[in-house]
Amino acid sequence: MSAETGVMRHAGRRLLGLVPTLLILITIVFFMMRVAPGGPFDAEKALPPDIQANLEARYHLDEPLIQQYFRYLGQVLRFDFGPSFQYRDWTVNELIAQGFPVSLTIGGLALVLSLLVGVSVGVLAALRQNRPTDYTVMGFAMLGISIPNFVVAPVLILLLAVYAGWLPAGGWEGGWTRLVLPVITLALPVIAYIARLTRGSMIEVLHSNFIRAARAKGLPGRQVIFGYALKPALLPVVSWLGPAAAGLVTGSVVVERIFAIPGLGSYFVQGALNRDYTLVMGVVVFYGFLIIVLNFIVDLLYVWMNPRVRYGEG
Repeated sequence: MSAETGVMRHAGRRLLGLVPTLLILITIVFFMMRVAPGGPFDAEKALPPDIQANLEARYHLDEPLIQQYFRYLGQVLRFDFGPSFQYRDWTVNELIAQGFPVSLTIGGLALVLSLLVGVSVGVLAALRQNRPTDYTVMGFAMLGISIPNFVVAPVLILLLAVYAGWLPAGGWEGGWTRLVLPVITLALPVIAYIARLTRGSMIEVLHSNFIRAARAKGLPGRQVIFGYALKPALLPVVSWLGPAAAGLVTGSVVVERIFAIPGLGSYFVQGALNRDYTLVMGVVVFYGFLIIVLNFIVDLLYVWMNPRVRYGEG
C-alpha cells in the first residue's frame, strides 16, 4: 500500500471517529446540565405555577428526560441547537454566529503572534544553549507559564491603559487598538509553551547525525538551521498546536469577561449563570467539534511535515 493511500485511510478512520466522540460529548453535557441544581426559569421571585407550566411545555421541558435527549440529538443532527432560554427571540445558532467571529479574530491573532514569537525565541535559546540568552528566555517562559491570564490581564490594563494611557482598557468597538491587550494576554502563556518546546526539540535536532552531515559538507549555518533543522524541530510544536489553537480560537472565558469582549466565552458564562441549557450545550458541542477538527488537521499536518510517518492497515 502506498504512503498516500495509508494517509487517506487514516484520515477516513479519524473522520469516522468524530461521530462517536461527539455523541459521547453531547450525552455527557446534556445529562450534566440536567442534574445541575436550578432551572432556566428559576428566579428570585417564583413564577406562578401556570406560567411555569406553560414555559416548560413551550420548550419541551415537561417531557421525560430520555425523550428530551433524543429530541436534542435530532436537532443537533440538523445543525440546530435550539432557542436560547434567556436571550428571547434568539436561537443558539444566531448567538454562536454572532460571538464566534469575535473570538476567532482575537484567538487567531494571538495564535499568529504566539507562533512568530515563540518559535523565534525558542530557536534563539537553542542556538545559545546554556548561555545568558538561553537562561533569560527560559526564565521568561517559565514566568509566562506560571502566571495565569486572569492576573496578567489586570496588570496590563493597569500599566498600559490606566497609568500610561497608551491603549483602551476594554471593549470591542473603536478600532484595532482594543485588540492589543486581549491578544497579548491570550498569547503570553502560549508563547512560553512554544518557546520551551521549540528549544528542547531544536537542541535535540542540532545534535542529530543528519545535521552533523550537513555541517560537514560546509553548508552555511543559516541554511543548516532553516533548511534542515527547523522543520523536524517544529514537530512537537505541531503536535501540541491542535488543542492550543482550539483554546485560542474559541476564545478565553476569563479574558473576554475582563476586557468586556462579546465573544463566545461571554455567552457561555452568562448562559451558565442563567441555567440556559441550550446555550451552554450548544457552545460546548461547538467547542468540542472545533477541537476535534483542529486536532484532525494538525494530525495531517504532522504527516506532511514528517514523511517517515506511515499509516498502515493496523
